[in-house]
Amino acid sequence: MSSHASLQDVEVGDIVEVQFDGDKIIGRVMPRTELDPPGLLTLKLSNGYNVGVSLKGVSLKVLKKSEQKHKPIQESEEEEKYSAGEFVSLISTGGTIASRVEYETGAVKPALYAKDLLTLVPELASITKVKTRILMSILSEDMKPSYWTEIAKAVYEEIKSGACGVVVAHGTDTMGYTAAALSFALPKLSVPVVLVGAQRSSDRPSSDAYFNLINAVKFARFADASGVFVCMHSSTSDPTSWILTGTKVRKMHTSARYAFKPINARAVALVNGDIKMLERTKPRGGETVLKAGFSEKCSLIYSYPGLSQRVLEALCADCEGVVFAGTGLGHVPSYLLDSISQLKKRGVLFFMTSQCYFGRVNMNVYTTGRRLLSAGVVPLEDMLPETAYVKLCWCVANFPREKVEEVMRTNLVGEISERTVYEVESYESGLRSAPAA
Repeated sequence: MSSHASLQDVEVGDIVEVQFDGDKIIGRVMPRTELDPPGLLTLKLSNGYNVGVSLKGVSLKVLKKSEQKHKPIQESEEEEKYSAGEFVSLISTGGTIASRVEYETGAVKPALYAKDLLTLVPELASITKVKTRILMSILSEDMKPSYWTEIAKAVYEEIKSGACGVVVAHGTDTMGYTAAALSFALPKLSVPVVLVGAQRSSDRPSSDAYFNLINAVKFARFADASGVFVCMHSSTSDPTSWILTGTKVRKMHTSARYAFKPINARAVALVNGDIKMLERTKPRGGETVLKAGFSEKCSLIYSYPGLSQRVLEALCADCEGVVFAGTGLGHVPSYLLDSISQLKKRGVLFFMTSQCYFGRVNMNVYTTGRRLLSAGVVPLEDMLPETAYVKLCWCVANFPREKVEEVMRTNLVGEISERTVYEVESYESGLRSAPAA
């Protein structure tokens, strides 16, 4: 290739070498924006970081031409044939992994369609054939129960069309909720369904989108596992992601790339160059069952000192069921007992989890817990509050009222652990996970 290439000679996806002041940078050419100044080239380095390079006074050499031509953002995918069992479906719902920086304001907004993720991460094409589908383009704080039904149906359709795995690109803020929702709405799966996100958008220098997406697709394509999982960074190290059970995962940091942790569980697998299974899972195969539908008449109420009867009754005014994120072993203020009893008589179902996250509720230890049990509040072992809320939305929509309490207490898809795991563990070289920043 030419050692005197110009900006006009390179295309998105090309691997180029830039030499300057006796040093050199090798990276993959990223798409330009209309605000990029003339002569600026954005490269993605092998470590996943992006760097902007001014071509003034440097030597540019194209090492390898892109095998995929860059295409502009588009709302529909060209018709293409996919052989059953030979492709992974990538469903885009929005979020930071499918966002770009709005440089006028510095804000992050949904901008990328699913197909454009393949442009930003062309390595996906060397892993497997990827079929993309744009389902919605929202930031995850705008997620709601009716959308969970749409996503579950889309996943089901892709599996029935022959996908050997499904990856759902999702915003991280509510990804744990959606992972739980898909776990219940798809109680039997024949392939892996992997939710993936990014803490930093794909065109930021320290984005985690690159490796997260690659590792999610690898696991969806090659892992002998079925079920719903989350794939995110396992530590501050760039290449490694861990695979976490969809009902036992929570975002534990606002911005760190290793924000997602297993709660009362252990990681299912580590993915770097290879897939290292850490826990036994249900293998591929069997049938896929869809049981979607989520009620919007349920609430998740966080207990706090001063939570009043007035607030509780207002929150329960149009509710069929409530999950408390109680304190400690599963408590809410004792002065709420009368209100809870009255609401229970009106037909509101009450369930108890702990806002402590690690450990499990035990409402037999203290007087308040025992009185709550007598009032009809149902303990949910070590189920996460978010998972319990999602499960309640699903139960209310799919079962008669007299069955809801029984189903809520039954471990269906790993939402209740047989034993308590007290520590968050990293399985990379036997080390503990990175400490919170």
